[in-house]
Amino acid sequence: MAAHQSVGEIKERGYTVLEGALDAATLARFRAELQPFLDDGPFGRNDFEGHRSKRVYAMLAKTPTVAALVEHPDVLAMVDEFLMPNYLLTSCLAIDLHPGETRQSFHFDDGGINQPRPRKPAGISTIWAIDDFTDDNGATEVIPGSHLWGDETPDPDSAEFVKVTMPAGSVVVFAGTLWHRGGSNDSDANRLGITPQYCEPWARQLENMILAVGPKAMDYSDRIKSMLGYSITPPFMGYVDGRHPMKCLDGDFDPASTGDGDRSRVFWDDEYRFRAADATEGV
Repeated sequence: MAAHQSVGEIKERGYTVLEGALDAATLARFRAELQPFLDDGPFGRNDFEGHRSKRVYAMLAKTPTVAALVEHPDVLAMVDEFLMPNYLLTSCLAIDLHPGETRQSFHFDDGGINQPRPRKPAGISTIWAIDDFTDDNGATEVIPGSHLWGDETPDPDSAEFVKVTMPAGSVVVFAGTLWHRGGSNDSDANRLGITPQYCEPWARQLENMILAVGPKAMDYSDRIKSMLGYSITPPFMGYVDGRHPMKCLDGDFDPASTGDGDRSRVFWDDEYRFRAADATEGV
């Protein structure tokens, strides 16, 4: 599916699906890295996490292959259309539904943004199918068009939802304002999904990625480092000791290479006084 078509689907119905975005070898390598954490990890602490589900957080500190999902070019091309430059990775976790897991409550992922709806999403979420997502093993349930709702809330019993069934290696990409829930696993096998989520650069991340990933950040691309928080949002949000945060990882890093300085100039006049607020709209 062309990127513009996928973006159009997100705008219209709130979500889109890319089938076969990851090859079998990448899936197998990722599963092998993740499995020890699933084996040793606890079940969920509440209904939302899932009493019959296991979750693994801080993925980039534990499973290097997850980088292929986090910075998948087809996914980021869509996120680029919705969020400001230097957007952040707000969370990245594995969710392994065991047989007998029940449905979640309906929710939307950028609900922590305290702004009235309807509004543009402050985040874009993805869920990668590591196993096939089927009608009976807990496929994510979405309410098409609900990303455009105002104060409406879905009835858990009568809402008209769609189960996002997709083969392993596929990904659903959806607006942070889309109402959805994890389905119940009525099968006799586990259902594993990975959910990297992205947010506006001015929003607080759900996971504190700088601490969660720690020195492992050095192992990843500059794009991922930027999404972890080693980046600047114009005019200067995110600096460390008056310098670009990438200097903490690489003393030779050239901040001019990011283009952030050029984007910041719109905030200042020739004498470095802040411009009127309307002059920076859309930056």
